[in-house]
Amino acid sequence: MNHYLAEFIGTALLLLLGNGVVANVILKGTKGENGGWIVITTGWALAVYIGVVFAGPYTGAHLNPAVTVAVALNHGVSWTEVPGYILAQISGGFCGALLTYIMHKDHFDATSDPTTKLGVFATIPNIRNVSTNLASEIIGTFVLIFVIFFITGQDVSINGKNEPIGMGSLGAIPVAFLVWAIGLSLGGTTGYAINPARDLGPRLFHTVWPIKGKGSSDWSYAWIPVLGPLIGAILAFALYALIK
Repeated sequence: MNHYLAEFIGTALLLLLGNGVVANVILKGTKGENGGWIVITTGWALAVYIGVVFAGPYTGAHLNPAVTVAVALNHGVSWTEVPGYILAQISGGFCGALLTYIMHKDHFDATSDPTTKLGVFATIPNIRNVSTNLASEIIGTFVLIFVIFFITGQDVSINGKNEPIGMGSLGAIPVAFLVWAIGLSLGGTTGYAINPARDLGPRLFHTVWPIKGKGSSDWSYAWIPVLGPLIGAILAFALYALIK
């Protein structure tokens, strides 16, 4: 399968299931309404597992521009391919958000609060503070990328390339646990995007789609879940390169 198509489908699956569990917990009238943070973090961890199982054999399952940057820094993918990976991931995020909306349209219509509607798709900090919100995304993504290097045995050959992020169904299990741990321990401040495509793709969907009663897409905050994960990925690679 084409690498870009695999990243698109894998990220779409990730966001369908990830946004889906948020919708199930926070929208009105669902069977999972008020399920709580443990349900959301578990659902996101399993969403990562599913996305990685699908895309792992083809690309090593980046599903995240921050991961792609870390892989490129480690010479696992050509920098000329990076824009294609990122475009596929953001597009997949948009598609996953669309499918989430189609499934939950009645519940979006039944939910009156516009911030809740946005919260299905995009991260929103509980306390808005630029420096600490940015730090949360940097630290969360640093943990994600740094630990993944070691979960995957640091360098795994995929299609003739050495990629630090390369895994099948077995490798996906510890990565799912890693994302679960990050969500439970570090995710309560900003909602732990730790992935620019996870936030940007669905936020774009929220902006352009005619969702009943929606409010602002909060673009003044949107740079934080993009820049923070990229900084975290670069710092994680720098430490990995220093100690490997």
